[in-house]
Amino acid sequence: MKPPDHLRPATRRWFAAVLRDFALEDHHVRLLTRAAEAWDRGDEAREAIAAYGLTFNDRFGTPRARPEVAIERDSRTGFARLLRELDLDIAGPETVRPPALRSNRR
Repeated sequence: MKPPDHLRPATRRWFAAVLRDFALEDHHVRLLTRAAEAWDRGDEAREAIAAYGLTFNDRFGTPRARPEVAIERDSRTGFARLLRELDLDIAGPETVRPPALRSNRR
């Protein structure tokens, strides 16, 4: 299987390396594709932020965060979650997350 054509060259190389190094089932390849797309989307947002800045002034002159800031944040979060779901680490702790803290409050 080859990486999707719509991915950026660096992301395609990463995708191919993961396919080469891990035995993935079809549903894992779908998750890997979504992770790669999230990475590319984050890069696109980062490029827009570099070109246009973090903020813009709305019609009242109030500074507002550019939409790309949220896109970058959401892409980063999505990428991290998808990688966690893929569980590509060869060696690591048995549990990925610490147990939930229980409150004594009633």
